Parts: sequence; structure tokens; C-alpha cells
Amino acid sequence: MEKKIRNVISFLLVLSLFGCMVGPNYRRPSIETPSSWRFEEKEAREVANTKWWEQFGDPVLNELIETALKENKDIKIAAANVQDFMGRYVTTRAPLFPQIGFGASASRSRVTENAAAPLSKGTINPGNSFQIFLNANWEIDLWGKLRRATEAARADLLSTEEARRAVILTLVTSVASAYVNLRDLDLQLEIAKQTTKSREGTYNLFKLRFGRGLISDLELSQVKSEYERTLSTIPFIEKTIAQQENALSVLLGRNPGPVPRGKTIDELILPAVPAGLPSDLLVNRPDIRQVEQDLISANAKIGVAKSLYFPAISLTSAFGYASADLSKLFTGPARVWSLAAPLTAPIFTAGAISGQVKSSKAVRQGVVVRYEQSIQTAFREVEDALIDQRKSREQLEIETQEVATLHNYARVARLRFDSGYTSYIEVLDAERNLFNAELSHAETKGILFQALVNLYKAMGGGWVVEADRMTTEKASKSYSPPSQ
Repeated sequence: MEKKIRNVISFLLVLSLFGCMVGPNYRRPSIETPSSWRFEEKEAREVANTKWWEQFGDPVLNELIETALKENKDIKIAAANVQDFMGRYVTTRAPLFPQIGFGASASRSRVTENAAAPLSKGTINPGNSFQIFLNANWEIDLWGKLRRATEAARADLLSTEEARRAVILTLVTSVASAYVNLRDLDLQLEIAKQTTKSREGTYNLFKLRFGRGLISDLELSQVKSEYERTLSTIPFIEKTIAQQENALSVLLGRNPGPVPRGKTIDELILPAVPAGLPSDLLVNRPDIRQVEQDLISANAKIGVAKSLYFPAISLTSAFGYASADLSKLFTGPARVWSLAAPLTAPIFTAGAISGQVKSSKAVRQGVVVRYEQSIQTAFREVEDALIDQRKSREQLEIETQEVATLHNYARVARLRFDSGYTSYIEVLDAERNLFNAELSHAETKGILFQALVNLYKAMGGGWVVEADRMTTEKASKSYSPPSQ
């Protein structure tokens, strides 16, 4: 009899290892990808797998990014989420293996001697009871329910890991963008202060002339209004600088406060345009890989739902010793054991199982659309960044020429005024145009840097792995992605 039981158990074990898995196996949806970028740059370089921010040539920026990768709160939250899903994965996978427990008890009790049926002769009252046993339970995964659930949990874990890398990608580009914007604002403030100082000198000179009756009140008012207009831009730019410093400080994991500076925006080096094919986005962008893992999980959960249609078989067993005498607990006659293989199967569920299958299929279809949408969004972001940096370069070249022309215009206008050939209105007009052009030129310079930063963000690449290695709170110290 025991031999037959062992044969049955062996057969069930083989079924659990090689049983079928209901539900569809995952296949990546076919995506139509363009063969090249619409605004592809001929001088693009293979730099997407390097620490591209070091191309700026500013040690302060490098240090700020390193600090952010170590101290940023979003990264720490993302790392904690990875550990959370690692625990869920281990919990989901556990039923694939036998669950073994241990128990022991010792008791002493007395029964009444005045019962309707007298105690049998030789009964010890009060009496002792001692037990020690092992129990085991194992569900035979005939239809792949547990394996599909484990597949889904693994995909959820990897999705969370990709979400963590997406946080790293966003953080690095956000710090670089914030720093460039800060240095751009610093340049605008410098332009505003220099122009204000120049106009203050002119205003003081015109006050002297007005006091001597050499100019009219109208001319003095015109000079004063231009001085006050440029003066009013200073507190606005200073306010924006302080707010930008506060935003950057939070990215660094610090309380709001001042941020150290390195090179000016004129001294920063424009990073090279990274090269890459549209198909590279499928493996370079963490957000796309994250959505694909969500799709794998949703696909596996269809199999979990379908497996509920089929019978479930579990093996339960117990082995131990029980005795009224502690000294005889571990003897042969005290041995007890049991073995069972209960089977359960649904007969009528009022559509509960079919409802779960229908729901899981609908979820999968929604994730497929989200996957396709994320790829289209990625294509658009790269194209936008490519055209942004190209047209910003063109705009910057034109504005550079415009600033030079307006410098000459302002110089000639002042010479004409000093020579008495024209009124000061012409000088005011030239200086006003020059001031606006200088601010616009500085702003466009910042936009060009931002466009290149956005391009690295949009294309992703191996640089995210390089940045990941710089974090101190890395999930990989206590986590490694599970194998298939």
C-alpha cells in the first residue's frame, strides 16, 4: 500500500514539474517604427552610453548630479518600491515549493469519574499528553496557475526596477536643466544690472542738464522711465533665480537654499548630439521597458484566471509522535502519520471565473495600447528635441548677429546725439532694442542647452546605467532581478 502511495506521489511530482501552463505565452506586439529620424543630425555621435553631462566641462555640475543621485528623495522612494515588489515576488513564488511546519504540545488534564460511563480499568486520571510533529502542504501546479502568478509577479518586480531607472533618468536631466537655467538667469541678471548701471549714469547726467536748463522735463522723464524699466527687471530675475535655486536644492535632497556655481553659461560646452535609431528606444528607454513588463504581467494573469477552470490538487501530510508518557514519546508505537491528496474543482460559479478571465484580457488589451502609446510618445519627444536643438542653433546664430548690429546701432546713435544731429530718443530706442536683444540672446542660449538635455532624456541609453552606479541607495545591493 505504501508503495502505491509513493508511486502516486511521484507521478504528481512529475506533473507539477512538467504540467501544462494555460493562458497565452507572451509575445512582444509588433510595432511600426520609422527607419530613421525625421530631423536626424549628420554630426551625431555615439555618446548616449556615456556620462554626457560631463561634456559641459563644469565640475560643479558633475558634483551636483552626483549629490542628487545619492540624496534625492524620489530615488530612495523608488528603491523602497523595488524592495516592496521583491518581497511580493518571493511571497508569490513560495507556493511552488512544499510548505513545511513544525508543532509540539504538552498537556495534563483530568476527566470526571462521575460520568454515565465509568472510566475503564487502568485509566490514568489525571493524564498527560505529549505530541511533536511535522506537517507539509504542497499544491500540485498541474495547470500552471502558480507559475503564471510567479511570472506576473516577476514582471511586476522588473517593472518597478525600470520605474526606478526612469526616476534616475528624469533626475539627472532635471538637475542639468535646472543648473543651465540657473546660469542662464545669472547671465540675464548680469545684463540687467549692467544696463541699469549705464542708464543710472545717464539719468544722473540728465538731471544735471535739466538743473541747468539744457534739456526739457520731457527728455528727463524719458531717460528716467527707461532707467526705471530696466531697474524693475532686476528684482524679477532675482526672484526667479531664488526659486530656481530652491527647486534645484530639493532635487539635491536638501532644504531650499543657495546653490554653488561653476562656469558661466558662456563658458559651458554644448554637449554633442547623441546618435541612435528609432528602434533603439525599445531597449534604451526605461519607461518603455517598464510598460512592456506591465504587459508581460497582464498577459500572465490571463493564465492565472484561466487555471481556475481546472481542478486543484494538493498534497498534505503529517508525521510525528504522540504519547501519554514523555519517556515513550519517541518510540515506535508512539509514531503517527497521515497523507492525503484532496482534489477540488469548480462546478458552478455563476460566471465568476469567466468574469475574471474577461477582466484580465481587457486589462492586457489596455496595457497593449499603453505600450504602443508610450513608444509613439517617445518618438515624438526625440523628434521634438532634435528639431528644437537644430532650430535653436539657427536662432542663436541670428540673434548673435542681431546683438552685434544693435551694439553698433547704439554706438552710432550716441555719437549722433553727442554731435547734436539727433535727439536722445534715438539713443533710448537703440539701447532699449539692444537690452531686449541681449536678454533674448541669453534666453535662447539656455534653450539650446535645454534642448540637448531633453534629447539625451528622450533617447535614453546606457548613461542611465552609469548614473545608476553612482547611487549609494541602490536596490541592487540587496536585490538582483530573478531569472526566468
